[in-house]
Amino acid sequence: MTVCHNSHNLAFRSPFGAVRAGETVSLTLEAAVTDGITGCDLILRRDGEKEERIPMERNLVDKLRFFVKIKTPSEGALLWYYFILTDSRGNTLYYGNNAEGYGGSGRLSESEPIPYQITVYEVSAAPEWFKNAVVYQIFPDRFCRGSDFEKRRQDSVRPEGWRGTKRLFTESFSDIPFYIKNEKGEVTRWPMFGGTLEGICEKLLYLKSLGISAVYLNPIFEASSSHKYDTADYTRIDPGFGDDESFKKLVTEAEKLGISLILDGVFSHTGADSVYFDKYGNYRSRGACQGKDSPYFDWYSFTEFPDKYDCWWGVSDLPCVDKKNTTYNDFIYGGDDSIVRRWLRAGARGWRLDVADELPDEFIQNLRGAMKFTRPDSVLIGEVWEDASNKISYGRRRKYLLGRELDSVMNYPFRSALTDFMLGKLSAFGLASRLMSLKENYPPENYKMALNLIGSHDRARIITVLGEAPEDLPESRKEFYKLSPEKYGLAKKRLKLLSLIQYTVLGVPCIYYGDEAGLEGCEDP
Repeated sequence: MTVCHNSHNLAFRSPFGAVRAGETVSLTLEAAVTDGITGCDLILRRDGEKEERIPMERNLVDKLRFFVKIKTPSEGALLWYYFILTDSRGNTLYYGNNAEGYGGSGRLSESEPIPYQITVYEVSAAPEWFKNAVVYQIFPDRFCRGSDFEKRRQDSVRPEGWRGTKRLFTESFSDIPFYIKNEKGEVTRWPMFGGTLEGICEKLLYLKSLGISAVYLNPIFEASSSHKYDTADYTRIDPGFGDDESFKKLVTEAEKLGISLILDGVFSHTGADSVYFDKYGNYRSRGACQGKDSPYFDWYSFTEFPDKYDCWWGVSDLPCVDKKNTTYNDFIYGGDDSIVRRWLRAGARGWRLDVADELPDEFIQNLRGAMKFTRPDSVLIGEVWEDASNKISYGRRRKYLLGRELDSVMNYPFRSALTDFMLGKLSAFGLASRLMSLKENYPPENYKMALNLIGSHDRARIITVLGEAPEDLPESRKEFYKLSPEKYGLAKKRLKLLSLIQYTVLGVPCIYYGDEAGLEGCEDP
């Protein structure tokens, strides 16, 4: 039986891809006259609502085609659709999406199929500068020891707290990263390489020579670890990196070269060793662990005070905060001097939201509003690992790209598709299907601003991946593993091809520091 609907072809679905709220969409299905099809209905469902069965009209000129026009909702939403056909014998058949759910040509079946998706979005102002940006991601501790390194090392080792004694500075910036852990697998000493904001300043001309126009900084606020995702104080630059003057200098010098700064916002949790939680009593103010009279007590959820509490993925060093708590929301984005607003006024031009899935839609929407009010051209990027248009987290469909939340997302599906293709795990047709699915599902502005990363702080180095490093290496070997000269050469060739695609498809290319120099390395650390 010859039946066809191709969501990538304007003859079958017009307009292509995501559509504006209130717009009309034309859908067509084609069947061979010899198949004996006598009728066709469209099954349409708005996400979270009941299905609607809509009869389709037969084309009077071409009796092989059935068509219908639908009006999309007046607000952002996801629509799902498939077709039910009947033949002259009274049989019922279904036509829906392909097995992968990637859109394009679908398939006929005898049971309810995978539906096609239509993303309905509300138009929102998009930062034009970011669409044409080339981003460079920097993990501050590992990028460059500035001329102020010795001063910053002394500033970060403070006698009054154990936070200083947890930091172990490497002798050489070329040392191999490592962790020192106890019998529970907890890190007891953080190796610090001594990168500083001044060091980034000293490399700005180098970044400019690469064509970089934006720098995304992993967290720069005070924290015990080297990665800084365990925030101790959102108001303070980590003393190992610098201070307010260091940040001001970096902003000023970067702006002179047309380079914008994007900060990492870790708002789903704080550090246990923080002014807000203060598990170890290192702060003069009263953190949540110091008693119920703490101004921060209601930010956290204790099951057995003070030792058992809700924490990120069970990591006790990362206690979760209540994202619906009014005082916490005011502190992060609501107040005039809130964290998001304060650092935008200090010169940042955007925020990247760590683990966006952990942040409620209302939180992201309100945070975006605060950003756009403070700096209208600021960009909001979310860490989302899957197709962000239809992501479900904690049992809820997310609204990241419907017009009121994120400008951009980290395009991990892009990275996954490209690396699979380069390693021969995915055909050219498969690669095209994955990329077209994103183009179809993402609103045009979000697609143009998708952060097309290849390397990242939470993945193995791309050169190591493309060199086919064994996936079953024991931990003891990962630290010192190096590709053979032959594998390294192959990886370089593959990376050049991969980069060619990265720089020629729509989206914002992002380089992870050192990838352009061919750095190797297995996953963290």
